Amino acid sequence: MKALTFPKSHRLLRPSDYSKVFDDVQLKVPHRNFLILAAPNNLGHARVGLIFSKKNLKLAVQRNRIKRQVRETFRVQKDLPGLDIIVLGRQGLAQLDNDSVKSSLNDLWRRVRKKYHQSPANQKAVNLKGTS
Repeated sequence: MKALTFPKSHRLLRPSDYSKVFDDVQLKVPHRNFLILAAPNNLGHARVGLIFSKKNLKLAVQRNRIKRQVRETFRVQKDLPGLDIIVLGRQGLAQLDNDSVKSSLNDLWRRVRKKYHQSPANQKAVNLKGTS
């Protein structure tokens, strides 16, 4: 059952963790219903933080449903790079059913990996490793 866990080490827990990402956004992946902001970390694995406002999702049950979906899709991603990721919700999210949310998020995780591997900062790191 260990494979089904979502440990604290994979979450952004403190306000300073969120601030680091907001202050140094290196990847931005937009979507009609979500926005993903990410910054590299030195941990070797990805961490996720969630921001869903009452303005966009009026009811707590709606916010909690979307948060569960984000956590679950993040948890099953095996090959995300070492990034601190913040997922923000946008308007129109409450009208989506669970299958639509899940497919949108899986597409977003794929786009995060793709953008990370195409980013200039990552290319420099790869080149430096290759010359050692």
